[in-house]
Amino acid sequence: MQSPEITLFIILGYFLLLIVISKYTSIRASNNTFFNADKKAKWYLVAFGMVGASLSGVTFISVPGWVESSQLTYFQVVIGYLLGYFVVAYVLLPIYYKNKVTSIYEYLNIRFGPQTQKTGAFFFFISRVMGASFRLFLVALVLYQFIFKFWNIPFEITVFFSIILIWAYTFRGGIKTIIWTDTIQTTLMILSLILSIYFILNELNYSIASFFESNSFNKMSKLWVTESFTERNYFLKSIIGGAFITICMTGLDQDMMQKNLACEDLKSAQKNMIVFSFILVFVTFLFLLLGTLLYTYSYEMNINIPLFEGKKNTDLLFPEIALNHNLGPVVGITFILGLVAAAYSSADSALTSLTTSFCMDFLNLKKYNAKKQKRIRIITHICMSVLLIVVVIIFKYILDRNVIDSLLTFASYTYGPLLGIFALGIFTNFKIDDKKVFFISFLSVFIISLPNILYYFGIVSSINLVGYEFGYELLPINGLITFIGLILIGRK
Repeated sequence: MQSPEITLFIILGYFLLLIVISKYTSIRASNNTFFNADKKAKWYLVAFGMVGASLSGVTFISVPGWVESSQLTYFQVVIGYLLGYFVVAYVLLPIYYKNKVTSIYEYLNIRFGPQTQKTGAFFFFISRVMGASFRLFLVALVLYQFIFKFWNIPFEITVFFSIILIWAYTFRGGIKTIIWTDTIQTTLMILSLILSIYFILNELNYSIASFFESNSFNKMSKLWVTESFTERNYFLKSIIGGAFITICMTGLDQDMMQKNLACEDLKSAQKNMIVFSFILVFVTFLFLLLGTLLYTYSYEMNINIPLFEGKKNTDLLFPEIALNHNLGPVVGITFILGLVAAAYSSADSALTSLTTSFCMDFLNLKKYNAKKQKRIRIITHICMSVLLIVVVIIFKYILDRNVIDSLLTFASYTYGPLLGIFALGIFTNFKIDDKKVFFISFLSVFIISLPNILYYFGIVSSINLVGYEFGYELLPINGLITFIGLILIGRK
């Protein structure tokens, strides 16, 4: 078993490294450095670092833990991701660079008006707070279960500790710091992934080729769901849903786009996006492979799914095996570094992008002088940190599903309006009543949420419509409803 003291020492040493990087990258930092790295970021650094930010702690632990129930079918969604990244690179990025925006929702102000900008920023704000909280909840859960619980330190203190560390290395350099720390974090995450696969294969006496031919792998190797279109993870629904998830959670998301907008020019940003997309697909497949190995190992060694608050939690299987079983100290140490790197590479950029969006889209920071801009930015950064702490703690009491599934399902509700608004702006010449956009967007979310609301209050016995189970295609449906609603209140 990995000693909690050693584990804590490793984590603190890692964060000391990040703070040193932060100090170096924040020399002569201005507000522009915080928001867009002075437009001097190298595309290859951004591309590699975005892998860690996109995968996060959710992929690091939740995707392998999901393999037993879903097998390899999540890869259908990943194929959709790849298609979506091409749309982001060649449709959305040219628009953002042409309009020279700091926050991508400034485009909505240019196209429709200030209330539409605030509506887009609001739905991003909700989406990113929840998404970052999902990810932070997962890493805080592992830190609590395997470190702080040993000293009877409450989960809530674990959350506070985690977010304060993030704030400590992001509040000066902002996105410039994050581009460099993401590069280190991605390296550690991939190193941990590869070493974990190697050591588990070695422990099971398999080569990679012989494992692919084994009965253990074949029991979890289902990739395509082709039996019935009504199934939630039918392959076409998963691919289409995955493409729209990428378009929304990357292309319409200030968090992910802020790194791309830090590149020197459009061509560099597009190279970054395409290279990053292929790396991401390959690394995600490795995480699914790791999941099959973890379950094979747990069956052979009679390892039970760990409990959290009295319930089985498959997200804890990877840390349980890495830290408490005989894979050697190398796996334990690299797991901790990989987990923390994966989780914080997403959470730190989320905190920075929330600060950026709130300052630009709600407070209109550009109208103030430089001194006041800095003060407002620092206060906003602190407030965003406190908000994340509160939401993550709430998750402890309400979240009872696999985190990756919960995250993608929630995205279907909150990113749909963004999809509809941006689609109307890009693909039509309609003008709309700026003051009605929020109402239409909220109505769309209410409509797709209605089956769940009726089911919750016992008005209907099932949320499935005539046997049809909605999956991630709910996101484009949500966007379509918003799009139609906006056309009805618009004019050419």
